[in-house]
Amino acid sequence: MSNNVEKEDTANLGFTKVAKSEKDLLVARYFDSVARQYDFMNTLLSFGIHYLWKHTSMKMLRLKPGEKVIDICGGTGDLSVMARKAVGKSGEVFLFDINREMMLVGKYKSVNSEYRKQIDHVQGNAEKLSFADNTFDAAMVGFGIRNLTNMKQGFIEMHRVLKPGGRMICLEFSRPVSRMFRFLYDKYSFYIMPQIGRLFTGSQSAYTYLPESIRLFPMPDELSKILEDIGFIDVRYKRLTNGIAVVHAGRKKQ
Repeated sequence: MSNNVEKEDTANLGFTKVAKSEKDLLVARYFDSVARQYDFMNTLLSFGIHYLWKHTSMKMLRLKPGEKVIDICGGTGDLSVMARKAVGKSGEVFLFDINREMMLVGKYKSVNSEYRKQIDHVQGNAEKLSFADNTFDAAMVGFGIRNLTNMKQGFIEMHRVLKPGGRMICLEFSRPVSRMFRFLYDKYSFYIMPQIGRLFTGSQSAYTYLPESIRLFPMPDELSKILEDIGFIDVRYKRLTNGIAVVHAGRKKQ
């Protein structure tokens, strides 16, 4: 299944169909427009809960000192910083993202600045990772895989660059389990969130795209099947905050 690509020549940009060749550019424009307010908006819109989700995800990844880690679609680097702390001076962390503006904002943030200096930043397309096969002990992606033109190809690349036995996590938005909570969350996401985005960033369209892209993302069981089909084993997932976010974990066969 590759729900991000509906036809050979088109892709979903939220609920809008666009040419595959245009999607990367359009997504980049969205993130360019909100890059400097991105972390603030994440905290505001999630009421700070996104930090708990990220810490839970990192616990599931079980990083060890000395390991080599890649943070795919790493953005401003929250997960990279957590990984940098976990692997210690003997380890390595690479933040890989297509959006230069997002990486620069994160690289020069004053919070955890010492750890940020120890992260290697690489710009590129997550569907074509610029690393050799069997390079990393662990790979992670947080709130970014749904932005790819071909989501499945992004996971295939993640699998490729992992060493045999290497672990992965994918933290992504989903839909709440409770019907009432889902109703309220949809109202918040589709009506309130875009207005808050317009007020604080001047970009209503970026925060209209966000809930639309979440709605089109595979449900947890569907994503588990995609990961297993690619070759990940021991795939499992954990719903967070009634399913607003879900973290999947798995590993590459030894």
